[in-house]
Amino acid sequence: MALPSPLPPVIFFDAVGTLLFPEPPPSEVYASVGRRFGSRLDATTVATRFSVSFRRQEREDVASGLRTSEARELARWRAIVAEVLDDVSDGEACFQTLYAHFARTSAWRCAEDAAEVLDALSARGHSVGIASNFDRRLRPLVENLPSLRAVRSLVISSEVGWRKPAAAFFEAMCRSIHAPAQQILYVGDDFANDFEGANAAGMQALLLDPRQIAPSVQNHRIESLSELLS
Repeated sequence: MALPSPLPPVIFFDAVGTLLFPEPPPSEVYASVGRRFGSRLDATTVATRFSVSFRRQEREDVASGLRTSEARELARWRAIVAEVLDDVSDGEACFQTLYAHFARTSAWRCAEDAAEVLDALSARGHSVGIASNFDRRLRPLVENLPSLRAVRSLVISSEVGWRKPAAAFFEAMCRSIHAPAQQILYVGDDFANDFEGANAAGMQALLLDPRQIAPSVQNHRIESLSELLS
């Protein structure tokens, strides 16, 4: 793969699936918390239900024009928990427990090469940021995870009112860094939300695709973050 040469002065990254990964996996966490509230579902069943429910919520967001807010994100996750763990004794308490869990730094691990790559890019003079379809829980995570210390700009969908791949989301990125789209490189793991969304907004984009499942972007794909330092 040929990287943009030189790399643009501003480099934004997606969060979950690119820099951040839930550890242990959500299916295990949901199943474990569910058991505390009387659920009998195992992690495999939870994983299947989670995937179905998550995709349903994604379709709802598309149908509503990709508008979002902190209230919408709460409603999204409350609905997912209710659909996945429909046999618990106290649905609201179960939801609150899970919502709080994923706000903790201990629930997440950073990509192994994240710190090295972000620090090196910052040292080379690039402005490093994160732009994510997350909610306000992301701010304390970024502030408290040492591997993300180089991050200077943070754009969160629930705060700007739009989810990726909405053009308005990427416009908010430009405003946050006071730079035109042409000066921004966006790196993410989702073909539609990250790669296509950023390209449509006039940014350069790279798809993080370690399993090489998107052959159509062969010349705009990296298998690891460390390739950005080539």
